[in-house]
Amino acid sequence: MSPVSHGTSESRGEDRRLIRFEPHLPCSYEGLWPALTTADGLRRWLGEAEVLERHLDGAVTLRPLDGGPAASGRITAWDVERVVEYTLGGLGRIRFHLEPVGTDSTVIRFLNEREGPGADPPGVLADWHQHFELLESALTGPGGTWTEGRRAELRESYARPFTRRA
Repeated sequence: MSPVSHGTSESRGEDRRLIRFEPHLPCSYEGLWPALTTADGLRRWLGEAEVLERHLDGAVTLRPLDGGPAASGRITAWDVERVVEYTLGGLGRIRFHLEPVGTDSTVIRFLNEREGPGADPPGVLADWHQHFELLESALTGPGGTWTEGRRAELRESYARPFTRRA
């Protein structure tokens, strides 16, 4: 069973959307923190950190694993081993809040707040779901690879609830 829970998406007005996940990962929060806040850690599951100034208001530029364009912005929250938040052009506010569960696992309370048209909820949910699967793989072994096939499978599963509402 995957520790990546099904994500949720909620509208926050006409052009704002909030994406949430709460993956439960088999890693202490001290072990998880570098995967979220270092160039080497991010490269294994999220993207290439072309710029990463590891402090509040530090600059950050990430190039995603799927080959999309780089997104630049600032680190808008930094509480060592607890909270990191990146606010990036085109990707919005991305927040990771770590909560230890015992001594060897952690829940990430994740949210991504996006603004503007073109935020395809099933697509964004599928992207983050696959990223969290890659994070789990990077923490427990050699890591995985981003695939469009997996993204399409996840997008289809997230599209069903949106189709039923229409």
